[in-house]
Amino acid sequence: MTIPCIAAAGPEAADLLAALHAKAFEDGEVWNETAFTALLAGAGMDALVARLGEAPAGFVLMRTIADEAEMLTLAVLASARRSGIGRMLVEAGLDAARRRGAVRAFLEVSTGNAGALALYRSTGWDAAGHRTRYYRDGSDALVLSRAL
Repeated sequence: MTIPCIAAAGPEAADLLAALHAKAFEDGEVWNETAFTALLAGAGMDALVARLGEAPAGFVLMRTIADEAEMLTLAVLASARRSGIGRMLVEAGLDAARRRGAVRAFLEVSTGNAGALALYRSTGWDAAGHRTRYYRDGSDALVLSRAL
């Protein structure tokens, strides 16, 4: 079995992140290369890409401002799900936020995304709020948080 490798990515990886996001969220909201370029140019951003061998399998995008971090997106290809990559990316993203001085992290997740909810709950996230009709498809989001 190939051991996953996680490495930081910068603005030059916007096209890769957009491609991975599109594959991971085929039926949902997809961010394009322009969106990733703008995000990655901002202060306090950490993009971490997981690879299985040479093949990218997913990524996490974190933003840290002052002592709070937000997981903007976590994308894992369907073929790599339930392999531990999602958990590794969550922990790597939180470690990056800690290094930037964050003491608490937040994220939004669709109430219909059972796999993501299970991952987040198993990595210590708790419900902190609810956003009605948050996503373009009309689905609700749970706001989750955890101490770092």
